[in-house]
Amino acid sequence: MSSILSVKNVSLAYNENIVLKEVNFEIQSSELVYLIGKTGSGKSSLLKAIYADQPILTGEIYLDNFLVHQIKKEQVPFLRRKLGIVFQDFQLLPDRSIGENIAFALRAVGHNDSNLIKQRVMEVLNVVGLAMKVNQFPHQISGGEQQRVSIARAIANQPLLLIADEPTGNLDPEVSEQILSLLKSISQKGTSILIATHDFSLMEKFPSRILQCQAGKVTEL
Repeated sequence: MSSILSVKNVSLAYNENIVLKEVNFEIQSSELVYLIGKTGSGKSSLLKAIYADQPILTGEIYLDNFLVHQIKKEQVPFLRRKLGIVFQDFQLLPDRSIGENIAFALRAVGHNDSNLIKQRVMEVLNVVGLAMKVNQFPHQISGGEQQRVSIARAIANQPLLLIADEPTGNLDPEVSEQILSLLKSISQKGTSILIATHDFSLMEKFPSRILQCQAGKVTEL
């Protein structure tokens, strides 16, 4: 297996306070990894550092052939093409249909062939089981369906790594289980996934590798 993400001796600060020190881990191709830790333990800072939204104090982060720790502002869009990001609050555009939300994301990373975009939109909506909702708007579908659309949008550009920040935080237990099952199946098809979560019951149902942020360190459980 090849390493998709490599984090080496990374230290991070939040509001000038060091939250993580000497973080070391790798994520392999097709691997699903949980990231756990209390609020304020550095989980979100670490995720932001990986997608170049927060600078690191020391260390190195490699995503495929990108040196994230040395990335220049103008290179960030190219890095983001290799990443998919799923947020707790979905972050769908309310004034666009489900299909248009995904098409917008594809155009944002440089795709401009309208036929190929339309084809890819339907492919990823089929993956998440929502092809029939392509013309509906976010307010017309449930929270669980909105998160499925968020996942479809995140995988539309066939990223190497999918980062999911508390993807089930706003969902009830049954829907949360469906979302985790979907993410698990996506990882089995070749996309590496890093999930920040508080939901231990889901981790028991879908066991995988666990990294814990605690007392300024990241350790493997």
